[in-house]
Amino acid sequence: MSQARLNHVSIVAHDMAESLEFYQGVFGLEHIPSPNFQTDVEWLRAGDLQLHLFERDVPAPRYHHFALYVDDFETVYRTVKERGIITDITDDQPEDRVYVLPDGAVQMYIEDPAGNLVEVNYHDATELDESVVTDLVHREELTPDIGAGRAGEARLFTEAFLRAGADGSRS
Repeated sequence: MSQARLNHVSIVAHDMAESLEFYQGVFGLEHIPSPNFQTDVEWLRAGDLQLHLFERDVPAPRYHHFALYVDDFETVYRTVKERGIITDITDDQPEDRVYVLPDGAVQMYIEDPAGNLVEVNYHDATELDESVVTDLVHREELTPDIGAGRAGEARLFTEAFLRAGADGSRS
């Protein structure tokens, strides 16, 4: 059987300049050359993967999302707080939330300028300064059986990812 790996994620941009500024300004993604397609398409480097933006006047799908790992969660957190773009994936919780999963990983959801949902991840909540990241919520508080049965084996990061280290270098 063939082995598959992710290469890129492609999402809608309503205003290409605004979306490029967002992903470069918030996450430091590198704008790289892209082919001249029939529509405006721009590519960004996100570590070993790419994010492709295509300009279209269509809504971003609700609840569809992709995740970016950041090595400096607190800086990204401050930036998105200032921009007022932290969101929640549940319809009944409008307040800002940064989730801690049972495995200790961190998730924060934000919306980009086109309304795409982006999950921002960090590998270890215990490394965060809670005087900076002030709205940590442990998922067990919201869903007590989140780790019941086989779900207790769930890990946001693969062993290979963690072995690679936070900076992406192999140890």
